[in-house]
Amino acid sequence: MIGFDYGTSNCAIGVMTDHQPQLLSLGDHGRYIPSTLYAPSRDIIVNWLFKQLSSPARDSFQQQRKLQLQKGRNSLRELTLDGYPTELSFGKAALNHYLQAPDEGYYIKSPKSFLGASGLMPQQIALFEDIVAAMMSHIKSLTEASLGRMVDETVIGRPINFQGLQGQKSNQQALAILSNAAKRVGFKAVEFQYEPVAAGFEYEASLRQEQKVLVVDIGGGTTDCSMLLMGPKQASSMDRAHDLLSHSGERVGGNDFDIALAIEAIMPSFGKNSLLKSGKPMPSNSFWQAMAINNIQLQSEFYSAENARFLQQLIRDAEQPELLTRLLSVQQQKLSYRVVNAAEQSKIALTEQASQHIDLTDIDEGLHINLDRSCFANACQRQLNAIASLMTEAIAQANTQPDVVFVTGGTAKSPVLQQFLQQQLPGCQIVVGDHFGSVTAGLTRWANKIYA
Repeated sequence: MIGFDYGTSNCAIGVMTDHQPQLLSLGDHGRYIPSTLYAPSRDIIVNWLFKQLSSPARDSFQQQRKLQLQKGRNSLRELTLDGYPTELSFGKAALNHYLQAPDEGYYIKSPKSFLGASGLMPQQIALFEDIVAAMMSHIKSLTEASLGRMVDETVIGRPINFQGLQGQKSNQQALAILSNAAKRVGFKAVEFQYEPVAAGFEYEASLRQEQKVLVVDIGGGTTDCSMLLMGPKQASSMDRAHDLLSHSGERVGGNDFDIALAIEAIMPSFGKNSLLKSGKPMPSNSFWQAMAINNIQLQSEFYSAENARFLQQLIRDAEQPELLTRLLSVQQQKLSYRVVNAAEQSKIALTEQASQHIDLTDIDEGLHINLDRSCFANACQRQLNAIASLMTEAIAQANTQPDVVFVTGGTAKSPVLQQFLQQQLPGCQIVVGDHFGSVTAGLTRWANKIYA
């Protein structure tokens, strides 16, 4: 049995060792695998997955994906004839493949962000299910290699609400994709647990007396808040429904911080906030489309031929055409992920240092940008305010003030965020957990409890 944090930004696996959760080291990835996948062609993902499956899963999969498998075989033949590799890569290796040739192959980051999207066609849902299954298959194989045994029972983390506009319908769609993918790759028992609740379980293990704990879990795609009654007595219970005092959640997470930082701090060097020759402000829509890597529709619009013509016209009309030429390069060379990744790495660096230098000379010679923590705070004010609203909502629902705020998730490391949260609840203790590991550890504890 394992705890499986299939996260928006990173994936991790936990097992119980000597009554304590332990995060596994998974091959060359280490304990955390970035939630990214790269394929030389999108069409071959289904074929790669097919090879990983065992019978009878393989037989039923072949019937369900007959046309996709044939299309993939055609793509495999073309890749082989042209001398291209045909394997998938995951984590940092996937990002490296993308950065080497952004306009080639198929790269996806944070597929979890898309699972609750409204308006997905059946073939799109099938593609996302295959992407998730491929990533799960890779992680499951690494887990079994690390443990030296098979694993077939898991608890998977889930946000309170997935990213999507249709509420419960979006949640049902996302959970179905995750459940189908997990069972397809060999998990016989699959349960889900709310990520903020799981993070709370890990904090609870350290308590010696009862406390009201506001868990703030800032994931890659969502932020979830849960007010929980915690303590030694509660930890021994199998039914925690009465201990869960309130829930709140919104589609704002670490990825949104990255995108906001890219738009507000990097895109001005690509023409945002500049002027047209007429003196009118530069239209801003294209800059949002360029950086919205978690929005299928906006990215499709940005990379359309129609938008390429629009950007070329903007260059002709711009007071500073050299800036808009950089944006056209992003469009033509498919560099959206490259720019947002630069923002993400800057956000991470600003947790340890007050300023950060960004080198974008691969996009345009001489393009350098300097950022600092105040720049980060200003760029992400909307995201910070959204988290504050979620905290307020959870406290109001519970009709009680927390004794402590337990914060987890990658962005929880940021001094800017920690200072902001303290301002929201002055005098309340703020505890920052294991930034990535808290959820995984809590899922592992729950898996051990329900499957034991």
